Amino acid sequence: MLNLEIPKKLKPLLTQASQVAEHVFRPISRKYDLAEHAYPKELDLLAAAMDGMNSAGGVGAGAGELSRKQEEREGVKNGANMATVLGLAELCWGDVGLALSIPRQGLGNSAIAAVATPEQKRAFGATWAAMAITEPNAGSDSSAIRTTARRDGDEWVLNGEKIFVTAGERAGSVVVWATLDASLGRAAIKSFVVPKGTPGMEVVRLEKKLGIRASDTATVSFTDCRVPLGNILGSPEIDPQRGFAGVMQTFDNTRPVVAAMAIGIARAALELTRQLLAPEGVKQSYRGVRFGRGATEAELDRLEAEWEASRLLTLRAAWMADNGRPNSMEASMAKAKAGRTATEICLRAVELCGAAGYSERELLEKWARDAKILDIFEGTQQIQMLIVARRLLGKKSSELR
Repeated sequence: MLNLEIPKKLKPLLTQASQVAEHVFRPISRKYDLAEHAYPKELDLLAAAMDGMNSAGGVGAGAGELSRKQEEREGVKNGANMATVLGLAELCWGDVGLALSIPRQGLGNSAIAAVATPEQKRAFGATWAAMAITEPNAGSDSSAIRTTARRDGDEWVLNGEKIFVTAGERAGSVVVWATLDASLGRAAIKSFVVPKGTPGMEVVRLEKKLGIRASDTATVSFTDCRVPLGNILGSPEIDPQRGFAGVMQTFDNTRPVVAAMAIGIARAALELTRQLLAPEGVKQSYRGVRFGRGATEAELDRLEAEWEASRLLTLRAAWMADNGRPNSMEASMAKAKAGRTATEICLRAVELCGAAGYSERELLEKWARDAKILDIFEGTQQIQMLIVARRLLGKKSSELR
């Protein structure tokens, strides 16, 4: 049964994450929003501390495994997935872009945690791994990717181009989605770990973005890029019944992570909005009916309720992952709800606070820009709703598009 109290063993980790968010991220948040593509060197000091926090439970962007069977576990477990979700929400209260820029905390680490073999986890566990999925002609439909991987002796040869790779320039390696045989469709799609500096891998350009400017977003090309056979995550066998599902399991891991980012930034916007409006006499009393209060107070109540629903969905998805329960639908529900809610809350905060919200005097306008990506990457809201509908109706992707 899901207990909504914070597990005692995770409280020290959350205290550390909260201190990082308040004392490291917030003071430099505006600096790196204005200095896009500049590396936040202050984060190097955090790397060792974050490694220690992760070894104790994990609070970075990489989460733990999902697939261990329920019967193999004893009792209820709060593991790396719950720690990651709770900790990352705290970090993103400080700054989403900086949270995505912490060394060795890339989204590709979640892919390694989700589908790698034990040997691969030991080999790649210490790397900072970015995730490379999206292509110029393959966005929300991940099965349409055209980057290829061809076996040549003891190596895989990769060819193709990936866009919107978060931490693509800074990360120590990139987890690349590629097809072993385009004629076989989804089943032939696999993921490969490509270390930075591998011949044939090139960072072509860095994108200028609306938000999360502290995080680099790169276009990366692969031209006859060779990696060892062991760098394919999971099995190299093409199983028409299982192949793509194994790769897609990565999203069951990363979608609650993105949802956690959303609830973190949304909480920041709600708290600052209350702080800015308090001198004007706007306070939440939580008493009486909503329609008996002022319009602004009633709106804050509504936004807080949306935030709480997002938070609970996110905690459920992470808890299911830690306890060996299939969470694909719940992960998509959390991502869809939290991404949409964070965008709405941050935009409404700008509106409610007037000039203070729209100017750079406060971080509200920055958060409004940062929040939008959380409704887009790791699968847009529309894709999440489609996945949920398929699960509820028992439809295949070919039956409900």
